[in-house]
Amino acid sequence: MDINSDMGEGFGVWEMGNDFELLDYITSTNIACGWHAGDPARMRDLVEMAISKNVHVGAHPGLPDLLGFGRREMAISESDAYDYVLYQAGALQAFAHAYGGTLHHIKPHGALYNQAAKDLKLARGIARATKALGKDVILYGLAGSCLVQAAQELGVPVWQEVFADRRYTKEGFLVARTHPEALIHDEGQALEHVLGMANNQEIKSIEGITVKIQADTLCVHGDNPHAIAFAKKIKQLLSTSC
Repeated sequence: MDINSDMGEGFGVWEMGNDFELLDYITSTNIACGWHAGDPARMRDLVEMAISKNVHVGAHPGLPDLLGFGRREMAISESDAYDYVLYQAGALQAFAHAYGGTLHHIKPHGALYNQAAKDLKLARGIARATKALGKDVILYGLAGSCLVQAAQELGVPVWQEVFADRRYTKEGFLVARTHPEALIHDEGQALEHVLGMANNQEIKSIEGITVKIQADTLCVHGDNPHAIAFAKKIKQLLSTSC
């Protein structure tokens, strides 16, 4: 299973996560493109390092909401979604080409990701932008969501994404971050959660219901103090159990 992580989400003098060290334990990186976080220097450095470590380079475009870290919903159109993704991912694609690499995938960030997971029109805008960036560019979308449906409709390669440290609803959506139990803090529970997705293609929802789910790529968040150790354990777990 592919292991991805959101990266480059600092800005200016503000740092976030252990990006460069985490690259040793993942296979795909989703790099912020400057709208919800990130800046050109971070984009350049991460692209160069990812290519040197044979990690897939992906764009992590978000809503134009630097203050809210892209997690606040906005009323945007399908055309807006297309423009936003093409603009941001195109910038990252330029960095990838400059360092002898290619743009491997698009993974929307935050509210843009969650809105498009339930809104087929927004999902189609994102899928169209992904297709415009190249026939081999993959769209990473929440498993079973509108992002997956839109990609399949348009013939865009799609990898269905699951999350190592997030709880799910019985409908297969992520529990909102405002919910006190949105995140799985216990490492043992998180590893058990990962194994269920990898080996059985299923999750246990927050309501206690078993939900079938396709797991092509697993997101490991790098914005906590134990991210490196956790990512290392997940890599070892998947290499020995799957």
